[in-house]
Amino acid sequence: MDRKIEKKKWTPKFIGMIVGSALLVGFIIYQLIFADSRSSMNVNMERITIATVKEGEFTDYIPVSGTIEPGEVFFLDALEGGNIQKIVRESGAFVKAGDTILILSNSKLQLEVMERESGLYFQLNNLRQVRLQLDQNDLNQQGQLAEIDYQISLLKPQYERFKELHEKKLVSDREYEEVREQYEYNVKRRKLTYEAYRNDSMSRVLQKRQLADSERRMNQSLNGVGHILDNLAVRAPITGQLSTEQIEIGQSISAGQRYGQIDILDKFKVRVPIDELYLPRVNTGLKGTFSFSGGTHEVEIGKIYPTVTAGRFEVDMFFTEEAPSGLRRGQTVRIRLELGESEQAVLLPTGGFYKDTGGNWVFVVNQEAGKAEKRNIRLGRKNPEFYEVIEGLQPGDKVIVSGYENFGKNEVLNLK
Repeated sequence: MDRKIEKKKWTPKFIGMIVGSALLVGFIIYQLIFADSRSSMNVNMERITIATVKEGEFTDYIPVSGTIEPGEVFFLDALEGGNIQKIVRESGAFVKAGDTILILSNSKLQLEVMERESGLYFQLNNLRQVRLQLDQNDLNQQGQLAEIDYQISLLKPQYERFKELHEKKLVSDREYEEVREQYEYNVKRRKLTYEAYRNDSMSRVLQKRQLADSERRMNQSLNGVGHILDNLAVRAPITGQLSTEQIEIGQSISAGQRYGQIDILDKFKVRVPIDELYLPRVNTGLKGTFSFSGGTHEVEIGKIYPTVTAGRFEVDMFFTEEAPSGLRRGQTVRIRLELGESEQAVLLPTGGFYKDTGGNWVFVVNQEAGKAEKRNIRLGRKNPEFYEVIEGLQPGDKVIVSGYENFGKNEVLNLK
């Protein structure tokens, strides 16, 4: 008799399916909740550079190159034009104040000087003639007064005698009137002549003063004209090293033309071009240092030229102490120019990562896990060695500072 076989519910196959499904669901849940879903790539550690974040003193500075120049320069401009007749001092020679550098010749200028001297002498002679005429007029008026006084001295006693005799009726009225009229006429004449003489004398004093001033100015002009030819002998105005352009005997030099300079070599300065980006931050008084002959020397910005040319402006830096010996004009020095005071900060070494991230994020290394993970950060100031970390990193963190151009958009790097 056949017996109905009941189908088993928990067969090994069924149990296996349940277990497999549970494992699949669990894996999916793990991947969704616990597993790292970020994109990653494998990176060979020999091809990257890792640096450690540290806390230290941040110095805000930039490296610049400067050229050594004399502290003081006296430019040589020709006062008078002419042809070079003789070169007494060659370029590069050391000269003292008053030393002759060049001798020029200018026949046209010599002729002009002679004509001007002749004209001045002629005017001086005219002034002397005017002075003689004034003196002659003065003498003539004095002579007239003397003559009148003489007439009065003769007529006065006669007038007084005739007056007494007339009162005694010893002389006629006509004789008395003649003597009186002659006497009163000379008295009045003297008064008018003296008044004219006094006015003319005051005018003569003013004229003589003006003549004296004119004569003095003409003598000064004559003296100056005489020294014009002295300018054809070009002399050093100060003591220093002479630098001239390429000049030859017979060459023509125009009046006002610059033909060289004299450098005062006991003082030096450094002319430094700086990127226009730093113009708002550069002020007089900022200091810098450079190494020379085994020592470190400090310079300070004393003058700023705000004109920007080819993206750069220039400053003059002067030595805070005595300039080192051995410096030469035109020599180049590398200066560490400080833009601000030093401060304690968290420091991240500079590297190629910045051009790929803009300083907004970096890969931070987890050596125990053998990975490097992307982390957002914020950087502040920068110098050639370090970035100032504002947030996102702590001292001791290890960061990949080499370029990120090969990492794509991956967020995790598996370090091998």
